[in-house]
Amino acid sequence: MMRALWSAASGMRAQQTNLDSISHNLSNVNTTGYKLEKAEFKTLLYQTLQTRTTTANGEQKPIPAQVGLGTRVASITSRFEQGPMFATDSKSAVGIEGYGLFGVNGLDNTVYYTRNGDFRWSEGINGLTLSTSEGYQVLDTNGNEIVLPPNVHEEQVMISKSGEVGYTDAQNVYFSLNQSIGLWQFNNDAGLQKISGTYYLETDASGAPLNEATTPGLRRSTINQQYLEGSNVQVADEMVNMIVAQRAYEINSKAITTSDTMLEQAANLKR
Repeated sequence: MMRALWSAASGMRAQQTNLDSISHNLSNVNTTGYKLEKAEFKTLLYQTLQTRTTTANGEQKPIPAQVGLGTRVASITSRFEQGPMFATDSKSAVGIEGYGLFGVNGLDNTVYYTRNGDFRWSEGINGLTLSTSEGYQVLDTNGNEIVLPPNVHEEQVMISKSGEVGYTDAQNVYFSLNQSIGLWQFNNDAGLQKISGTYYLETDASGAPLNEATTPGLRRSTINQQYLEGSNVQVADEMVNMIVAQRAYEINSKAITTSDTMLEQAANLKR
């Protein structure tokens, strides 16, 4: 009965974490480029109650008697399925269709990766630079910042499906900057370290970033100007998951109450 108490308590703790993850998903349903997170569980160690021999004659049973010691959260995995595309008036906004992630240079010169393409042209040392809302510089396929030439207005900028950046002059003549927005893929997206603001860091688990422009065999992503990728959270699914988590929490709570009642009855046998 004491084992049942601890097993049920571990289930309650795990479901609380599961509910935290679901709540986080629902709170970010309107966050651009957000990717669904899912809690995954694993069973704890098993304790052997009986060996394969349980009789005085040493007769063999086909299996032993074992009982588990509860559950715990194994991981909270990000799901990188494609999110819906939403049109926007901003010409510096871009949305990805495919497996790629944008690379941005943080204020600490660390390269972060994101699916949030809500960019803007901000004043930099070298001129108007394509940046995130936090001021991180968006990197091109060579890992360099993307800067507009002098006297070019952001409304003149054109971004192709392949990510090539250019602009048109007053006569509507197109000029290329000979730069393309960089996109990177990972062998294991779920292994990326999550940072606030829909940013990710590479880890040993994710593997090294693979540049779509230079890595052979990768399926190239498509960039859509004046579109943003919404979150891939399905509200109906998350509400169902929330109900399931709540019911699992209640069941574990009931198991604790039942175990407590049995312990109370055992303690009263002496009276």
